[in-house]
Amino acid sequence: MKEWIVGRNPVLETLKARRRQVFRLWLARGVEEKGRIAEIIHLAVERRLKPEWVQRSQLDGLDETHQGVALETSAYPYSTLQDIQALAKKSQQAPFLLVLDVIQNPQNLGTLLRTAEAVGVHGVLIPLARAAGVTPAVVNASAGASEHLLVAQLNLAQALDTLKEEGVWVYGLEGSPEVQPIEQARLDGALALVVGSEGEGMRALIRKSCDHLVRLGMVGKVESLNAAVAGSIALYMAYQARAKAGAI
Repeated sequence: MKEWIVGRNPVLETLKARRRQVFRLWLARGVEEKGRIAEIIHLAVERRLKPEWVQRSQLDGLDETHQGVALETSAYPYSTLQDIQALAKKSQQAPFLLVLDVIQNPQNLGTLLRTAEAVGVHGVLIPLARAAGVTPAVVNASAGASEHLLVAQLNLAQALDTLKEEGVWVYGLEGSPEVQPIEQARLDGALALVVGSEGEGMRALIRKSCDHLVRLGMVGKVESLNAAVAGSIALYMAYQARAKAGAI
């Protein structure tokens, strides 16, 4: 299956990552060959891909956020849990995973993937059904960070059981005031952080699979943060804990 990636950062990172087959590169007539556009052209030529200069209306027909560039590629290359475990082992770091339980909004998924890549997550687990996959809209929302991440689509409950058997602690993020504040949790070891869906939070089975439940402390008047913001804050707190412990 083929799809179009649009936008300068997403296209550039897709070419840099070299994980997909690439078929066509469209550039809007009049776009200057400098900055990211020049880099995109250079990387495309390295892949023996000849840029095609087209009317801007052709790009508008794909996605109006194209910024003058679009790349036709193969579908997103999903990984396996074994791939993620192997990457953690190769890095000689304690495993660090993000588990997304039925995140349905592409913008939220893209934001979380962008944060996960920034803080050194080894891989991201998403369910097989009822959730957003890594679509071109998600690639765009992640500014191309998704192209450098290992993302696995699988049965989350089974994956969490496997991780726990291998010594990974599973922390579920939720907003209940009864659960442990995240700043009191040990986040510097082998860790899988679970973020639930935008409306319902974690499903009952996934919640039950967690070793610990944690919450973000808040003093404002709003009830809670959305999944992308809360998950991003928790990921950064884990990154800080790992950095302080010398785990990265």
